[in-house]
Amino acid sequence: MAFENPSREHIKEMLAGAGNIAVVGLSDKPDRTSYMVAEAMQKRGYRIIPVNPNAETILGEKSYASLKDIPEPVDIVNVFRRSEHTPPVAEEAAAIHAKVLWLQLGIFNDEAAEIAQRSGLEVIMDRCIKVEDAVLNPRNV
Repeated sequence: MAFENPSREHIKEMLAGAGNIAVVGLSDKPDRTSYMVAEAMQKRGYRIIPVNPNAETILGEKSYASLKDIPEPVDIVNVFRRSEHTPPVAEEAAAIHAKVLWLQLGIFNDEAAEIAQRSGLEVIMDRCIKVEDAVLNPRNV
């Protein structure tokens, strides 16, 4: 059976219930898409937790080497890694009991989706979290 993203209404509910969003592959360079998306989400009120082993802080938040190093609950794992590198991220997301594995626009991996779904995570692939939030939760920022 082919993968299907959750309905827009369900994605809206996921975003509404999200506290902490761990961003895997978040760059500390302001001209990178991951930085721009995470910064926009932070400005919209979401707590961003950077996951980048090569940075100490990004967007004013402590950066962690991996998901398992984050000392607090994570609701959404937002991934900016190439598709072939996502299965291990899905395994880590499952291990920390995240609620959602979100692969950014252009990122799609059936194996990662299966790993996450087997562990009870919701999965969204090939969608931009910033765009979805702006469309589903319009508000002035």
